[in-house]
Amino acid sequence: MDLWDTHCHLFQEYYDNLEKILSEANSNGVTHYILGGVDITSNQEIIHFIASHDNCYGVLGIHPEYASNYQTSDLEFLRENLDNFKVLGIGEIGLDYHYTKENKDDQKQLFELQLELAEKYNLPVVIHSREATKDTIDILKKHSVKGVIHSFSGSLETANIYINMGFKLGINGVVTFKNSKLKELLPSIFSHIVLETDSPYLTPHPYRGQQNSPKYVKNIAEFIADELKVSVSQVEKVTNENILVIFDKVSH
Repeated sequence: MDLWDTHCHLFQEYYDNLEKILSEANSNGVTHYILGGVDITSNQEIIHFIASHDNCYGVLGIHPEYASNYQTSDLEFLRENLDNFKVLGIGEIGLDYHYTKENKDDQKQLFELQLELAEKYNLPVVIHSREATKDTIDILKKHSVKGVIHSFSGSLETANIYINMGFKLGINGVVTFKNSKLKELLPSIFSHIVLETDSPYLTPHPYRGQQNSPKYVKNIAEFIADELKVSVSQVEKVTNENILVIFDKVSH
């Protein structure tokens, strides 16, 4: 089995033993990992980590949570590292109105700056959008980018808008939650998904309440396979092909 966790936060802040986390995931058929940056500290840690782990890649970005207090030098760090062959794109970037709407303008400005970087360097983006669907779509339409909508959980209508814009949909443990309607969309969106965990967050059922780990990609893949009545190898094939479509550097 050759499953990818296309979005995880494997940082020392969360895990005491990252080598053990990778070993457990590898034993579960999860062989490759894309670490998502959110601020200068995590971006720096990613650069260090992927340099010493052959099967780990990164995307670098500044999360909307930090839109009001990031430094110009944080963006400069992105620029300086985007030519790294193991840096696959720019992320986790976007908009989040769940906790604060007061800094919408700051969030939009930071989002646009990073989308401009993606255009300039011809790199995919990994998008965080929470309670901000319309603004996210409106801003993305202004830029010529492709990428992944991280932790997608919207409607079929929204899914089709993203898909038609050239995006794949990141599906994680949320699909296994008993109150999630995402499973109902699977037949329509299956050919456009990639697998992710968002570790250490969003642990899939029946492990909710525990810390998430990339090893649970297998559980997510099995859940999707069961829902669609296809084999896990078919889920693996579809999702891995989509990774190659979005993250061009992997295939070079």
